Amino acid sequence: MSMEGKVTKEWMGHPIGLFILFFTEMWERFSYYGMRAILVLYLVSTTGGDNPGLGWSNSDALALYGWYTMLVYVMSIPGGIIADKVIGQKRSVLVGGLILCAGHGILAIEQMWAFYTGLLLIIFGVGMLKPNISTMVGGLYQQGDVRRDKGFTIFYIGINLGALLSSLIVGYVGETIGWHYGFGLAGIGMLLGQVIYMAGQKHLAQVGNLVKEDKTSSSEETEDASNLLKTMVKHPWMLILAAISVPAGIFVGMQVNSTLGFFLAVLLFLFAFFGAMFKDLTKIQKDRVMVIFISFLIVVVFWGAFEQAGGLMNIYTMEKTNRVLFGFEIPASVFQSVNALFIIIFGTLVASFWAKRKLKSKESSSLFKMAVGTIIMGAGFLFMTGATAQYEATGSSAMYWLIFAYLFHTIGELCASPVALSFITKLAPVKYASIMMGTYFAMTGFGNKLAGFLGESASDLGEYTIFTGIAVFCAIFGFLIIALKKRLKQLTHGAEDDEVEMHSFDEEVLDNNI
Repeated sequence: MSMEGKVTKEWMGHPIGLFILFFTEMWERFSYYGMRAILVLYLVSTTGGDNPGLGWSNSDALALYGWYTMLVYVMSIPGGIIADKVIGQKRSVLVGGLILCAGHGILAIEQMWAFYTGLLLIIFGVGMLKPNISTMVGGLYQQGDVRRDKGFTIFYIGINLGALLSSLIVGYVGETIGWHYGFGLAGIGMLLGQVIYMAGQKHLAQVGNLVKEDKTSSSEETEDASNLLKTMVKHPWMLILAAISVPAGIFVGMQVNSTLGFFLAVLLFLFAFFGAMFKDLTKIQKDRVMVIFISFLIVVVFWGAFEQAGGLMNIYTMEKTNRVLFGFEIPASVFQSVNALFIIIFGTLVASFWAKRKLKSKESSSLFKMAVGTIIMGAGFLFMTGATAQYEATGSSAMYWLIFAYLFHTIGELCASPVALSFITKLAPVKYASIMMGTYFAMTGFGNKLAGFLGESASDLGEYTIFTGIAVFCAIFGFLIIALKKRLKQLTHGAEDDEVEMHSFDEEVLDNNI
């Protein structure tokens, strides 16, 4: 395979660099999902006993969980800008990984200052690492390479292999031995990821480098991320939006709700920021970015529902699910591994299903996959509706409700999430690739905060209402996107059409490559 004029080595039909990024991300996700599996449980556990927690209320714990998981992804925006303009994606991943090692290490200290400092460092570290490593995966493949979606699926399996191991190992250690031992173990995983990434740099030589400005181009063509803020200043409406974003957010936060205030501040600034970007784009690029914005809306809805797993569903598992199997009570955090296990089992099957549909010229656009994934994922909450009905009737709910819910969530995730990552790399203008990927993860963060907000509402509305409402809304939203897909596909200007014309890849090769 040739990329940027040089030959890259391959293994199993994919660039070797994919597998370096695979293992790096696997261990980074081991650390993150290990932390995620025990964070809420640590917060709500009583302050006494052999393994004391912080004794917070469910609503307070879910509120912190929502803010933390949102900020982890929102920081991907400055992380993307720093990569695009200052040090490149490859170095950003390195710096982010080092910050994460420090953050997870500090969490092992049993002090409140260490707890908050560790969370803050993890937020900064993920912001530097997450959007840039995903963008590097896309950079391993030439435009129109049909293997790109499957490459992202392989990468996604790495994410979930790390999540599976961490939920089983970190979750068990944290719940049964000590919460801070679990936090420390997550840090060891992150350190392993850093070692692999640094050792594999020779296989990443052609991706993730800082893109230099083309001095031969006109100033309008070369205007890039560093000049977006200057453009905002030059246009009154952009400047006004940017200037009022913070005070407007503070006012709404004080008068109505802190979450709504934060959302308003960020959205006003993003409107100004991307308005400046639009001044620098061609007509086709503008249309494609508009489709990306629609996909961002899908992302917020999807993750707002899906991330109940680490919050409300996690607490529900601990408090209201009968977890006794053959006389042994399964730790609640272990159920966080079910989603990851299903992804490893079904990941290649779902990817192959969509790849074969595409080669047969059947509907398989990214937007269609994302909409179908949202509907399937939403349907999984009907099993949680069944679980809450059983609990209200008998005082306990069976584990199989959780298993079926996670199965549907997994199939929906495989249809939507890795495809969304690949979709961004297809449509985003090259010089704004990391910024757009960073914004994607910020939208994931907004979805996480929405998940926390919905979880908090369960104390007033009840789990039955929340779970059923999520299922109904996801179905309506997904079918609406499907109804609009024809017009939205036109706005992509054939960004995905050329993939089916790569005759060097037939169905047999596709199957063997994954």
